Amino acid sequence: MPERTVTVASSVGLHARPASLFSQAAAKAGVPVTLTSAAGRSVNAASILGVLSLGVGHGEEVTISAEGDGADAALDSLVSLLNTDLDKE
Repeated sequence: MPERTVTVASSVGLHARPASLFSQAAAKAGVPVTLTSAAGRSVNAASILGVLSLGVGHGEEVTISAEGDGADAALDSLVSLLNTDLDKE
């Protein structure tokens, strides 16, 4: 299963707006996507409540993984999203 580790660029981490944008993108990815915090907790990346429950802050590393056809492309897109300060978009 492909995975990527990325540092969250949003100034407030994955809270409110950034978490919503990320979970919406994960839901549209067309493949199951899992988000794992540095502490090792994993959630369905398409679930905003799951993403919020991780409490990921600015500068923290997370790992995203996906499986199925198109997983690598989905991960590349989600990594790009996390590398952007979504509070300034």
